[in-house]
Amino acid sequence: MLDKNLKSEIQSAYSAFLQNRGLKPRVSQKQMVAHIARTLGGIKQTSEGERDGESHICVVEAGTGTGKTLAYLLSAVPIAKSRKKKVVVATATVALQEQLVLKDLPQLISDAGLVVRYSLAKGRGRYFCLSQAERHLEDQGELGQMALYEDEIARKLEPEVVEQYRTLLDEFASGRWDGDRDSLKDAIADDVWQPLTSDHLQCTNRRCPHFSICPFFQARQALDSVDLIVANHDLVLADLSLGGGAILPDPADTVYIFDEGHHLGDKTTGHFAYSMRVRGSQRWLSKTTRTLNKMLQDCGGHIVLTDYVQKLSTPFADLETGLEQMQLILDGMFRERIGKGEKRFRFAQGVLPPEIRDVCSGIAASSEKVVLKFEQIVDLLKESMDGEIADIQKDIAERWYPQVGVLLSRAQAVYWLARSYAKPDPEGKSPTARWISAVETADGDDMECRSSPVSAADTLREHLWQACYGAVLTSATLTALGTFSRVSNDLGLPDGTTYERLASPFDFYSCGELYVPAMRTDPKTPDEHTEEVAEYLDKQLPNVKAALVLFSSWRQMFTVLERLPDSIKNSVLVQGDLAKHEIISRHKKQIDNDEASIIFGLASFAEGVDLPGQYLTEVIITKLPFGVPDDPVDATMAEWIETQGGNAFEEWAVPMVSMRLTQATGRLLRTEQDRGTITLLDRRVVSRRYGRKLLDALPPYRRNFA
Repeated sequence: MLDKNLKSEIQSAYSAFLQNRGLKPRVSQKQMVAHIARTLGGIKQTSEGERDGESHICVVEAGTGTGKTLAYLLSAVPIAKSRKKKVVVATATVALQEQLVLKDLPQLISDAGLVVRYSLAKGRGRYFCLSQAERHLEDQGELGQMALYEDEIARKLEPEVVEQYRTLLDEFASGRWDGDRDSLKDAIADDVWQPLTSDHLQCTNRRCPHFSICPFFQARQALDSVDLIVANHDLVLADLSLGGGAILPDPADTVYIFDEGHHLGDKTTGHFAYSMRVRGSQRWLSKTTRTLNKMLQDCGGHIVLTDYVQKLSTPFADLETGLEQMQLILDGMFRERIGKGEKRFRFAQGVLPPEIRDVCSGIAASSEKVVLKFEQIVDLLKESMDGEIADIQKDIAERWYPQVGVLLSRAQAVYWLARSYAKPDPEGKSPTARWISAVETADGDDMECRSSPVSAADTLREHLWQACYGAVLTSATLTALGTFSRVSNDLGLPDGTTYERLASPFDFYSCGELYVPAMRTDPKTPDEHTEEVAEYLDKQLPNVKAALVLFSSWRQMFTVLERLPDSIKNSVLVQGDLAKHEIISRHKKQIDNDEASIIFGLASFAEGVDLPGQYLTEVIITKLPFGVPDDPVDATMAEWIETQGGNAFEEWAVPMVSMRLTQATGRLLRTEQDRGTITLLDRRVVSRRYGRKLLDALPPYRRNFA
């Protein structure tokens, strides 16, 4: 039961916010505040402040224009503070994180009168590591970036990459850049950026000479003293995988708010996906032996360190034997398939042949021993850096610590994949997708073993829902075909979870039109359909001022772009050429300058893009957003559904399309004053039986079907 004083505090804050902002109350927003407050305020707790019971989670689908950010902040923050709990708001996109920190939370404090201290938290991979940058510029040889696979090992840097690294160092040193990748004006390629970051196994923490100005630790510094932390789904999952409370607050003392909650399932399965290249791992193993010998020389043959390295010889030999056996098996399996042009083989229902499972069991056992021994070496180097071991020089330990951290992380990757292959899935639970891909590398062909859970339910149930104090999941799109069944099953939500679906205040019928033109081709014939899409855009785009064109694949997007005349290309901003935020910024500038601007994008532009008013009047969707037909995870899930007596297309594929299509169409109307047209260049929405279900699940746009 919600305490009367808390209820009054929330109501007063809401009234003050509306009055100070000159806004009128929204029915759906008030309903959302009440629903979240009832759920969190109704959590029972023991005398020690621990949660007692399972009715601690609520799911709220809040239509566009509800004002869900204000609703969950106003309701959750006072309740969490009163119970001495932290609030972690986790989003799926950087844009929403920035909106929360730069706009929503300051407004909440100034206009609602709530006192809340907050900070932004991102993973290490988003921050510049000065030590790594200096290391790559100073030493591109033996102690350069190490990698699991030979073709990934850093060689002599290209001149343009060296120049980029120097520029980034200069920008950071001058104060013009804060070291956050997301604040860079120009996009930087992943393979260029990745060597400039660190992880918890490579970072020397307070022992680093740059610790006091480290972008990552400066961002982390205030977390202990705040009431609310803005994070992302990946960071929450990383914390949970370490047991919870390692990066973020203890889950038992945390109220999580998952905004853009429809992403949580995919983020979770991706977080627990593993891979291993067989020949690449063999080459890495050979290089690792040479690297460890070099470390022993630098450390003066330290007796304990020497003992650790010598004891690696047996598991190394066992691991090498296991990898050789794995290579022989896969060569036999793939010889005929590769000859036919097949590049990937998926194991039906994720079930591996006994010979592969047995070999991987051996690889898992030997690689686990390697992991444990590397952990001992890391601890020894850490003690040396702290001055606890005098016979290894501190500077040498500091130099080798991150390198051994890389070795440890790579050994873990081999172990996790091998364990996934060696251990059968529990009966009655969703399977793990397992497949092998033939890959071309700079050092020749290789076989990549991969695995991924097809469902996040069990993982989230164990590590999040059972552990947390409370949680809120919200998004504009959580239902699929009008029900919460999909999200409930996918995320493993407990029985006591409450659900609320709130309508948008927008007048969709008057403000937006859904237009499906006559089309000659079907997307199932992709080349012909792409040609017709190019023809349509060639005719229509010259008459459009502000448009977002959403494609289903890179190939289709670039093929269409090539077909268009320069008069149209000059107005097009293409995903991949610039960072997403820079594309949005340039788009707005062109519109403000009374110039036409057209954005070409894929799935990431189908959500999280907020272009109100004149900035977007046309959304063109080239085809229904079905998943890739041969995606191993989707295919394994489909098989499992069928074995359970279900219909994979109806229960898996169509609901997913429904959620994606609703997200994509939601780019058009961002305020009650917006007007525009959504064009769908896919007749299946009117010609197929499932099309009616998709249409009924969309907001009630005015329909125009040619």
